[in-house]
Amino acid sequence: MFEAALWGAIGASSLLIGALIGVLVRLPRVVIGLVLGFGAGTLISAVSFELTEEAYALGGADAVVIGLALGALAYFVGDYLVQTRGASDRMSSMGSSAVSASASTALLLGAVLDGIPESAVIGLTLLEGGSVGIAVLAAVFISNLPEAMSSSSGMREAGASTWHVMSIWIWVVLASAIAAAAGYGLLENASGNTVALIEAFAGGAVITMLADTMMPEAFRHGGRAVGLLTVLGFALAYLLTLVE
Repeated sequence: MFEAALWGAIGASSLLIGALIGVLVRLPRVVIGLVLGFGAGTLISAVSFELTEEAYALGGADAVVIGLALGALAYFVGDYLVQTRGASDRMSSMGSSAVSASASTALLLGAVLDGIPESAVIGLTLLEGGSVGIAVLAAVFISNLPEAMSSSSGMREAGASTWHVMSIWIWVVLASAIAAAAGYGLLENASGNTVALIEAFAGGAVITMLADTMMPEAFRHGGRAVGLLTVLGFALAYLLTLVE
């Protein structure tokens, strides 16, 4: 379980790197959009080849369909709740996020909501093969970087202090480590069908997150070229699955 938490923290550590870049460097928004698209492609590949495929092998088509549906619904509801508290633009680099206590809490909850499914996947790959899935770890690390860059840039433009921004992402990294440990520890002795359901559940949540928050922000700033970068990210993550 400790190993899973460690890998989860490593995967989420790029949030801190991205946050530092976001508050210290004024990157063109088109760059942030393109990197968001690239990160989205890596996650799509990880869900396809590391989660859904494995879930089907363990539990069959019914486990995949039910898990995907439940994961998507869970994320949809959670996303709605944090949006009503002021975190609808948590990946935005436009500086429209408020920095009040309530909005900061919503931003934290939204970031945790986005990060938990990804980190749980890391723990699940450890459960599958005894070693972390390099493709999944790379996908999570790469996708977290532009997410934190974009969101932190927006919070900084809205007037948040550097410490305030960084403290939010520190909490998210800790939550991600716990999620990875839970993904491994709680299912260590579970049946194949249960593991399949949870894998598909995490996949459904990740896909919904991509469609609801990450991809719209990417296209908003990166334009049509985002599609090309998304495919490039997908291809890179797929190649990583071949060398594991």
